[in-house]
Amino acid sequence: MTELSRWVNFFVIVGSSAGALIGLQFVVITLVATMPHTPGQEQAGGAYATPTIVHFGSVLLLSAVLSAPWHGIVGASVICFLLGFGGLAYAIIVARRLRVQTAYQPVFEDWLFHALLPLAAYAMLAVSAYAARAHSYEPMFGIAAAALLLLFTGIHNAWDAVTYHVFVKKPQHEEAKQPH
Repeated sequence: MTELSRWVNFFVIVGSSAGALIGLQFVVITLVATMPHTPGQEQAGGAYATPTIVHFGSVLLLSAVLSAPWHGIVGASVICFLLGFGGLAYAIIVARRLRVQTAYQPVFEDWLFHALLPLAAYAMLAVSAYAARAHSYEPMFGIAAAALLLLFTGIHNAWDAVTYHVFVKKPQHEEAKQPH
């Protein structure tokens, strides 16, 4: 039994969850699209909405890679390392987008969940994947933790976006429609 085969159930569950959440995110974006747009909303989408889909997609890809019938860990670890390294670069891009977008002033929670935690998750993925080439047992826990961190960060961010649109943007839109 290879080290990866012990993790198949975990990654099937995590990957299925990520796939389902991607679908739900598309439903939410479709519903929000019917609301009036405000200046800078496209920039905010690149800082808040798109990264959530990317993180869910990363978890889905990671789960697919680690559930494949590899003969050893080297091929899977190279792909996981590249995903982690690419995710690091993307997390830096998202942090820049957070800083320059003008639709919403990010608070600490936004920086934590949209920049710092994804950066930590992708770094953990890259380091664990690199280490898995030599020692496969312990680094798999780091890879699993990175997948869960991305999944839960995405869930938080999706929920945060929905509540923002329902409790802030929608009432603002309804108030603007009221005759004064």
